[in-house]
Amino acid sequence: MPEYQFMISGGGTGGHIFPAVAIADELKKRYPDAQFLFVGARDRMEMERVPQAGYNIEGLWISGIQRKLTASNLLFPFKLFSSITRCQKLIRKFKPDVVIGTGGFASGPLLYVASRKNKPCLIQEQNSFPGITNKLLAPRVNTICVAYDKMERFFPQDKIVFTGNPIRSSVHAPLASKQACYDELGLNPNRKTLLVLGGSLGARKINQLVENNLNAILEMNMNLLWQSGKLYIDELLGKHGSRQNDQLQIKPFLQNMQGAYAIADGVISRAGAGTLSELAVLQKPSLLIPSPNVAEDHQTKNAMALVEKGAALIFRETDP
Repeated sequence: MPEYQFMISGGGTGGHIFPAVAIADELKKRYPDAQFLFVGARDRMEMERVPQAGYNIEGLWISGIQRKLTASNLLFPFKLFSSITRCQKLIRKFKPDVVIGTGGFASGPLLYVASRKNKPCLIQEQNSFPGITNKLLAPRVNTICVAYDKMERFFPQDKIVFTGNPIRSSVHAPLASKQACYDELGLNPNRKTLLVLGGSLGARKINQLVENNLNAILEMNMNLLWQSGKLYIDELLGKHGSRQNDQLQIKPFLQNMQGAYAIADGVISRAGAGTLSELAVLQKPSLLIPSPNVAEDHQTKNAMALVEKGAALIFRETDP
């Protein structure tokens, strides 16, 4: 019989998925005989990324609530009931010893059901301002792991454990060959490399900024590794795909982030907590462009933690 059974949920974006995978990877090192089951939203990127990381995942019929009246909002009560029922069956079958959530709407039903069944529950909050799912779950769980100070504003203080953010083990693993990274990514090793990260889905404003300055960047004789996000890749390849060569590569998603970071001399990025933790560990100079479309402008607060230490610069979308 396996030593431990872990159920983990976190998804919707890479900011929730990658910490969940990082936690599973570390637990697997410590408990090699453990079994893992991820739970996500069935139409979101975790259904692809988690199996790529080597773990099984079950999908729920669940989505977030939009801020305006939509058909999706009208379906939400039915989705929630369906997801709670599904989680009851999954927990009964898998019999987890511990249930872990890293945010995102799929983790809500799972940890709600697990807490009602008196399963030990833990949530991991990556940001300086918590998401709504983690705030709702906080009274029900046993432990809340955080990465920023003053989180007692949002969570019960006696449940908080300051751990920092989990980051993917592959990102800081020893690199066999830097040259192989250049070869895989199709870039010239004799140039400096600028890495642009728009997040798993992409960031329109970052893509527009890079596109408007594309000629100037290339004229500086540096490589540009441009991760556009899957929402914008077709548009950008339609405009600039013919220009791709050993100086310019446009990708929807970077599967080998270890290699991308290894060859990067500078990074332009959103200020999601997971990415900032990776940039800090790897000591990469960065220009951070916080998303304005997040709760309480928490990406700006995330970014300032690095800016105030002289490790990054910040550029707001409203800046001229």
